[in-house]
Amino acid sequence: MLVAGGGGFIGGHLVADLLAQGKSVRSVDVKPESGWYQVHPQAQNVQADLSLLDSAMSATAGAGEVFMLAADMGGMGFIENNKALCMLTVLTSTHMLQAARDHGVERYFYSSSACVYAADKQTNTDITALKEADAYPAMPEDGYGWEKLFTERMCRHFAEDFGMTTRIARYHNVYGPEGTWTGGREKAPAAVCRKIAEASISGNHEIEIWGDGEQTRSFMYIDDCVQGSQMILAADSAEPVNLGSSELVSINQLVDLVESIAGIRCERNYKLDAPQGVRGRNSDNTQILETYGWEPSISLSDGLAKTYAWVYDQVKRSQG
Repeated sequence: MLVAGGGGFIGGHLVADLLAQGKSVRSVDVKPESGWYQVHPQAQNVQADLSLLDSAMSATAGAGEVFMLAADMGGMGFIENNKALCMLTVLTSTHMLQAARDHGVERYFYSSSACVYAADKQTNTDITALKEADAYPAMPEDGYGWEKLFTERMCRHFAEDFGMTTRIARYHNVYGPEGTWTGGREKAPAAVCRKIAEASISGNHEIEIWGDGEQTRSFMYIDDCVQGSQMILAADSAEPVNLGSSELVSINQLVDLVESIAGIRCERNYKLDAPQGVRGRNSDNTQILETYGWEPSISLSDGLAKTYAWVYDQVKRSQG
C-alpha cells in the first residue's frame, strides 16, 4: 500500500494504522525524513518529489492500493496567501494518477476537501450543512479548492476512460496530535490549543483570535479520518463523499472548550483583518450514513482533550 504524503499529519497516522493491521506500506513524502511528522521504521520510507512524473512512477511501482494525500497546504492563513503554491499541487495530482494507471493500481483514494464547496453557500454562521451536490455549480475556495475540485474530476475521468477504481473523500478540518501546531500552516484547533497552552504556561491569560470568532466550522478527529478513509477506499461507491464531523461550533466556542480543558480563562483580542475563510461550513453526513452506515463519532471535547495535552507538551518542550 502506498501512502503519498506519508510524512504529513494525516499520512503519518494512516501509515501507523496500516502497519498495525500487518499491511506492507511504502510511505513517500517530499520532505526529508527529519521533517516528517511521524517516521515508522517498519514502512518503506522514501523521500521523493511526486510532482515529478519520474518520481511518481517510481513511487507507485508495485503498489496495489494508493492513498493520495500529498498536497501543499495548511490552515486558512497559508491557503489564502499561497494560492499559486496550492494550485501547483495539480502536478502531483496529475502525475500520481498517470503513474497509478500505468502500473495497474487496483484502488486509488484521493483526499479532497470541503474547500471544493461553493462559497455562496457558506456566507452565514448558521450554515446549512453542505451536501455533496453543493460542489456545483462550481465556485470553490480560490486556489486550493479549485485544485481539489479539478483533481476530483480527473479521478472521475480516469475511472471512466481507463477503468481505474478511484474513491474520493472530502475532508472537513482534520485535527489531532502529531500535527502542525505552529509556524503558519496550523489549523484552528491546533492554533487555539497552542495559544491557550502558551497562556497557561506564561501566566499571561491573553490570546489573539482571527476574525470575530463567530465563524463556524466542524472539526474531525484524526482517528475518525483514518478509519473513514480506509472504509471509503474499500467500498463500492465511486461518488465523492463528505468525511467530517457534523458537530458545528464557532471559533469562540472552540476557545471555550480548550479553556475548559486547560482550566483557565483568557482575554480575547480579535484581529478582524486576519484570514478567516468562509463564514460558516459544516458537513452534511446524510450520504455517508446512507452509503456506509457510518459517520465520524469522536466528540470535539474528547478529541480536543487529547490534542491539547499533546500541544501543551510541544509548547513546554519548545520553551526549554
